Amino acid sequence: MDRIKTVCVVFISGALFFPVGKVWAAAPRFHGFAEMVYGPKVSDDNTQRDNFNLLEQRLQLKTKYLFEGEGALARKNSSINFKGDFTVDEYFSGKTDFELREFNFSTTPHDSLDVKLGRQVLTWGTGDYLFINDLFPKDYISFFTGRDDEYLKKPSDALKVSFYPSWANIDLVASRFEANTIADGGRLSFFDSFQGGIAGTNSDRDLLEPPLRPSNIEYALRGYRSLGSHEAAFYYFRGFDKNPGGFKDEAARQLFYPRLDVYGGSLRGPAAGGIGNIELGYYHSREDPDGKDRLIGNSRFKILTGYEKDLGNDFKVGFQYLYEQTLDYGNYSASLLPTDFVFDKFRHLLAQRITKLYKNQTVSVSLFNFYSPSDRDGYLRPTVSYDATDQWKLALGANLPWGEDDFTEFGQMKRNKNVFFRARYSF
Repeated sequence: MDRIKTVCVVFISGALFFPVGKVWAAAPRFHGFAEMVYGPKVSDDNTQRDNFNLLEQRLQLKTKYLFEGEGALARKNSSINFKGDFTVDEYFSGKTDFELREFNFSTTPHDSLDVKLGRQVLTWGTGDYLFINDLFPKDYISFFTGRDDEYLKKPSDALKVSFYPSWANIDLVASRFEANTIADGGRLSFFDSFQGGIAGTNSDRDLLEPPLRPSNIEYALRGYRSLGSHEAAFYYFRGFDKNPGGFKDEAARQLFYPRLDVYGGSLRGPAAGGIGNIELGYYHSREDPDGKDRLIGNSRFKILTGYEKDLGNDFKVGFQYLYEQTLDYGNYSASLLPTDFVFDKFRHLLAQRITKLYKNQTVSVSLFNFYSPSDRDGYLRPTVSYDATDQWKLALGANLPWGEDDFTEFGQMKRNKNVFFRARYSF
């Protein structure tokens, strides 16, 4: 992988300056930012080695190469897009790294057809921090430590083809499996079922990803169109759970990513003076369709409703409600052993976002709150950002998860409370 990244960077920085027939790549113009982030912990966590979980410097460079001239690529609005991040990570003793976030070729071979091939960030759906039909990979370590929201979405190696017939718009994606980045005991402690409690640096789980082969390619489909002032969409996904939802070998502490099909739909548009949305999805567990295997997660049903309204004076509020139901729950309960942790059949999650802008919209104050009455846990995320100049942006915030139990989604994160500060210079 490191060799591939190096080749990509060399190719972008050199090869495109040479003509191909009568097609030239436009002169490179790099943009990006330099950023420093610091996230000290404010909770007592004896499972971690440091009193902070984020301290890094980051340099992002991005550019787009538009083909110009008289060739076919120029006539088809073709381009090569690049975005890469160089980091120095003080949490891991000054480790340097490079993340290739985008490197793709985009073209429009026909007025009703767009094609993008390569590394790209993919997203769809109607939720705010809540995802039902967006089965593309996420980075929850970035989210729970204080990196910019951009880093919640992970890039995928994919082919995306978009069709625009008169009756609808259709997106088709074929991609290589990429798992969610979840707490693993490094930066963030988490609930480890093998140890029966919250674990940190002492965790030694083995996560088995599906091997790269044609039969493991993932497919995602979205069809959407306007219905008056509303947008309706349907979704289909065939691939793998992005979280390790199955046990391969309990004794060896091995988990894997079960095969998964998801069918869903959404509707979004004006409602009661604001914007409303509803989205639903049926998660079909292909490896445990009857729910009788205690080592693999059952099929599930999810529905999300949301509403947001601009109250004027740069003040906006939003509310969401997520309902989840585990299907074939009787078979699941019957298969459990006396020592197993028992998860509820139903889950209810409420989310609220409040945003207020000040000083000619240069200061943004936001409060996002998750609360689950069924899990008895939640997560508070306040942030304040200030656009000091056109180039400088400062942000201050906190990650404050809590919960009565150690094994719920937010309860397992309660020892990872931190505040974070970001200073970014854009160019």
